[in-house]
Amino acid sequence: MKVDGKGIEGYLAHSRRKQLFLVALLAVLIATTLIVLKIDLGSLSFGEIFRVIFDRDNELNSRVDVILIWNLYLPRIASGLLAGLALGVAGTVMQCVLRNPIASPYTLGISNAAAFGASLGILVLGGGLVVGQSYASILIDNPYLVSGSAFTWALIATVVIVLLVKVTKVSAETMVLAGVALSSIFSAGISMLQYIYNDYALSAIVFWQFGSLGKASWSELTLVAIVSITVTAYFLWRRWDFNALDSGDDVAMSLGINVGRLRIESLFLSALMTSIVVSFMGIIAFVGLLGPHMVRMFLGNDHKYVLPGSMILGAIILLISDCVGQNLLVYTLPVGIITSFLGGPMFLYLLIKNTKKKATR
Repeated sequence: MKVDGKGIEGYLAHSRRKQLFLVALLAVLIATTLIVLKIDLGSLSFGEIFRVIFDRDNELNSRVDVILIWNLYLPRIASGLLAGLALGVAGTVMQCVLRNPIASPYTLGISNAAAFGASLGILVLGGGLVVGQSYASILIDNPYLVSGSAFTWALIATVVIVLLVKVTKVSAETMVLAGVALSSIFSAGISMLQYIYNDYALSAIVFWQFGSLGKASWSELTLVAIVSITVTAYFLWRRWDFNALDSGDDVAMSLGINVGRLRIESLFLSALMTSIVVSFMGIIAFVGLLGPHMVRMFLGNDHKYVLPGSMILGAIILLISDCVGQNLLVYTLPVGIITSFLGGPMFLYLLIKNTKKKATR
């Protein structure tokens, strides 16, 4: 009995440490959000910023400050929070259901597929307008059409991945090569659209490929929030199923889990979240790879903790990367370029590590 008691106490202490880590991570996210907002609005004090946010009609507020905060900086921060949440969770789930540590929306080609679909929806299906003279930008008239087109093509890429897993039983390295091939195909499709349409469309789509947190409006962010929060809640509800799946398909099936259905549903919903993010923010690389792996270093593989940890850390990574790209370099850089610089070395490390692990078996 004493041994059992000690075992229970040890388990509870271990759980408390993980919970404290998540609380600390959440505190870091709140602090990061405030610091990024202060850097963007260097001329305003925290008190003035809070007054604009919580009492925007106060006569002491400058009209310019209200417009800047509510129409420029807060949507940018909300984009970072929502995109980080969505991509972090999508990467975690893909790595679990595919049993592939280097799976993510970007490495499997799903982000490029969604970007092709979004470009197609904007330029061909009439979901948006390319405007500007010296500088091209995209105005999305029909966000549902653009998101639907992005999701359709992301789903096509997901179906290809599912077929590869079920039919050919590909290895993790081969799946990454398949992701490279899919990315190449959809990148060629985007290049074709750039070639066919005018110079303004070309420059706008190129910028779209880099990813940026400054593209989405409040109405578009509402759609991103509804989809991301709903899907994330579903994944959190299925967290114990993901833990069982980590132990192998046989173990999961012995516990009454429909493994095939869980895998298809999870990939379907991950593709949905990815396509929504890409539709309004462009391709943001490697967040779905960085967040889950960094969280697992501290929390292990329990999805009760890994899922919320990945979405919080994904948001932190995006906010910091965007702040660096916008304020701390000589040139203003889109956040997708910064995350590529961060995620590229991590991807190579994981690929080499996974190859060595298989070689020693």
